[in-house]
Amino acid sequence: MAAPIGDDCEHLRVVWDRESRAQVIVAVHDTRLGPAHGGIRRWTYQDAAAAQQDAVALARAMTWKCALAEVPAGGGKAVIVDRPDLDREAAYRVAGRVVEELGGAFYTGPDVNTTAADLRVVAAETRFVATDADDGPGDLAAATADGVLHALTALADRLETPLDRLRCLVQGLGVVGFGLCERLARRGASLLVCDIVPERVAAAVRQFGAREVAADEALTTAADVFAPCALGGAITAEVARSLPVRGVCGAANNVFADAAAAQVAHSRGLLVVPDFVANAGALIQGALWNLQQVRVEPQRLERIGRTVAELLERAAVDDRPPAEIALALARERVESAGGAS
Repeated sequence: MAAPIGDDCEHLRVVWDRESRAQVIVAVHDTRLGPAHGGIRRWTYQDAAAAQQDAVALARAMTWKCALAEVPAGGGKAVIVDRPDLDREAAYRVAGRVVEELGGAFYTGPDVNTTAADLRVVAAETRFVATDADDGPGDLAAATADGVLHALTALADRLETPLDRLRCLVQGLGVVGFGLCERLARRGASLLVCDIVPERVAAAVRQFGAREVAADEALTTAADVFAPCALGGAITAEVARSLPVRGVCGAANNVFADAAAAQVAHSRGLLVVPDFVANAGALIQGALWNLQQVRVEPQRLERIGRTVAELLERAAVDDRPPAEIALALARERVESAGGAS
């Protein structure tokens, strides 16, 4: 018999609110290193099982991200199942109540399709949420973009190509992806950009001199680095066999569709920065504020680049995918923290 979804989680709450007809899923994967942290994702899923699987996979990745980032926190994630007639405000209120019921075992914040306004709604129901308030942790999207830039710089060094000679294809021009473009442009990188929203592409072309790439050509267009900053799972084994780049580093979670795709990329010699290392900026900034009321200094995020450099070096020596090495190190750190709470 197959194991139930989320069997490795400490908590998995699937809530159906009869009044608003909102479905909310909160997964708390592991709190051995500290309270779980993870954003609220609002997305349309094929069915309830797919939504639960996504919440659990994202929560699990957050556990490893916390361990690699050396913050005293664990992994969690909240998901709101979207649909055309969703009462958005009511759904975020339900999410806030679920978070509050966990009593500090889970802190939440932004994720895909969740805005600052949505988080203010959540904050009306729970203490355990990061918002854009003046007394909050600061701009979390900017922290993510900063961290990805440090990771990309380490990757460029490994590729022996300085940023001002790097061709980088950024897929997804949301707040983080657009911010990454801005940072890369300031350092002289050549940008190729794609997004399903034409206005975002036009803005990147106008502001950064980027070259537009059609959304359906993102995985077949040549570049030095592919920077996925949209949803995960874009690189399947088939895509990995022909992806015309030398490296992969972006803000998206779970970039590979499965382990087979990651292995194909490694066997081709592609240098792939583990997503849960590259995109840890918001986690670092948010968790340290939530738990210690510490505002993160820029040099704290620079550690992401040093971690990436060490992982890529070790991967070359051991001839193993960087993500495999990173995951083993993260698990070791979590296990050393003792039994689950």
